[in-house]
Amino acid sequence: MLTPLEQFQIISLLPITFFRLDISLTNVLLISLLTLGMLVSLTYALSAEDSKYSFVPNNWQTLLETVNDTSASLVYDNTNKEGEKYFPFMSSIFTFVLFINLIGLIPYSFTVTSHLVVTFSLSLSIFIGLNIICVKKHGMHMLSLFIPANTSITLAWLLIPIEFVSYVFKPISLGVRLFANLMAGHTLLKVIIGFSWAMLLLEDYLSIAHVVPLLIIVLLFGLELGVAVIQAYVFTVLTCIYLNDSVNLH
Repeated sequence: MLTPLEQFQIISLLPITFFRLDISLTNVLLISLLTLGMLVSLTYALSAEDSKYSFVPNNWQTLLETVNDTSASLVYDNTNKEGEKYFPFMSSIFTFVLFINLIGLIPYSFTVTSHLVVTFSLSLSIFIGLNIICVKKHGMHMLSLFIPANTSITLAWLLIPIEFVSYVFKPISLGVRLFANLMAGHTLLKVIIGFSWAMLLLEDYLSIAHVVPLLIIVLLFGLELGVAVIQAYVFTVLTCIYLNDSVNLH
């Protein structure tokens, strides 16, 4: 690996072209499918009627129950009872983003959420879905999102463009926040690892000093683990807030 950014390179594992449309199997798609398959298989195995983990949970079942409890509390705290029916959707988002962030910390794996096109596609699809929910529930009354309560007509001409621009930028900020934090952390880890390796190759006593950046890597890896969890949590919280705007017009 020549540069710290080379770890984010998208590699075509199985080139496939269909009517001049590139649908090749890449490392991004492979990791995403593996994460999705792992979650579906794990959830199905632990929720089966004949599962021996139904009454006495093991570590995996405890993990999934903790994730679901966290998702349920986020939905209820941010949307009240009106948004409880969207709990499966929020739980799926939180679980998928969390696991895909954690898988990116495995050596020789790939961090899917370190690509802006992935995070922005996810946030944009969520934003479109929330707008469909809002239009279906409130109709044209959803335009009240762009006019704060008790606003005069004169002030409305100034506030409406500002509110509209901030509303349109919601999916952009949602996707960029997740992408920037994951990419910056992994890049920093690679830089320090390369520095440590370069010190180890020295032929004099200075090579012993490579222990210092190695200790820093251990601390940064723990920090990256926290970032992976926190960013999944923040992504879900913001989605719940946007859902609350769509459902309750706040």
